[in-house]
Amino acid sequence: MVPHPVLVWLGLASGSSALLYFLLITLLVSGLMVVKTTHENRFAFNGLQVLREEANQLDVEWGQLLLEQSTFGLDGRIEQKATHELQMQVPRISDIVMVKLNDRQP
Repeated sequence: MVPHPVLVWLGLASGSSALLYFLLITLLVSGLMVVKTTHENRFAFNGLQVLREEANQLDVEWGQLLLEQSTFGLDGRIEQKATHELQMQVPRISDIVMVKLNDRQP
């Protein structure tokens, strides 16, 4: 049987050359997939680094907020802000008015 002229022109007339071409194409596709996977991994790693940096910044902010919360919780801090910033004073006993709740229902 005579091989087709196109196969002869491509060099695929014999089985060994067809196998060689198949292996070369497989090698080329495999190499391209390695390059693609490496590129995707680098891109994903860069995204991971950005997210880690953001997480670190959020941790720092969380620590600052906890410190601020503990500062505002001090007993003297509220009284100090009231007297200095709002000019409030503790009333004299004679100025205090007691209000009693009436238990009668209308």
